[in-house]
Amino acid sequence: MNHGSNPWPNKQWETAAQPTHYCTAPLTTAIAPIMNQSTFAEGTWGIVIASLSTGEWLYSHNANQYFVPASNIKLLTTAAALTRLEFPTSDLLTAFYDWVGVTNRTSNNRYAEALFRRVGGTETIKSTLEPLGVNPNDYRQVDGSGLSRYNMAKPSVFIETLMAMTDIPREAVFYHSLPVAGQSGTLRNRFKDTAAQGIVRAKTGTLRGVRALSGYMDHPTQGTLVFSIMVNQPGQSGWTMVDAIDDIVVAIAQTTNCR
Repeated sequence: MNHGSNPWPNKQWETAAQPTHYCTAPLTTAIAPIMNQSTFAEGTWGIVIASLSTGEWLYSHNANQYFVPASNIKLLTTAAALTRLEFPTSDLLTAFYDWVGVTNRTSNNRYAEALFRRVGGTETIKSTLEPLGVNPNDYRQVDGSGLSRYNMAKPSVFIETLMAMTDIPREAVFYHSLPVAGQSGTLRNRFKDTAAQGIVRAKTGTLRGVRALSGYMDHPTQGTLVFSIMVNQPGQSGWTMVDAIDDIVVAIAQTTNCR
């Protein structure tokens, strides 16, 4: 696993194209037809898209509603672990970094639960992430993996976590632990031959009636974007939800007329 290369050397977004609130209209035009398909009439979507450089929200839908996040909860588990845990030797530290990589890239539940226990559980995760800007009142975490349907979170929580992870010493470890669209991990077979291939690193979430995707996009014209997309719809086909999420991500990548 690549542990060391900084994904944002010298904070390159400071000189990159700066997204503005003017992105909201074209993003709404692109996303609404996908989200409002009749097949999702009984479903609930939560979406936030933000600029990493400014922290500005470019688009939001049900940002403050609670959703079952499935394996997106692993973002909280690994974020707290990378922020909090220390190891006495370089070999143990390397093994820890690899463990985080497997947890997020392949969505390994056993690895996530081990990290959850090692960190100290829910309250320790909340107390670790709160000083970084993650609102502890906006999520309920009962396990490390996201298998429990008692986990609940607002999309805003994952935006806050993803942004916070760009300012910790181990930011590169977190970034490189995430699957790459069309190339690796749980995203290996998604986004192939689309505008999103290779420019998205994101954590998937999968339970019956639940799909989620939260991560970073190296947008071709708008700098680095942070996004969280969740849909909860009991009884809906998993592939139908995945295809819609993927269509939304591709639409974001193709939305360049923000100025």
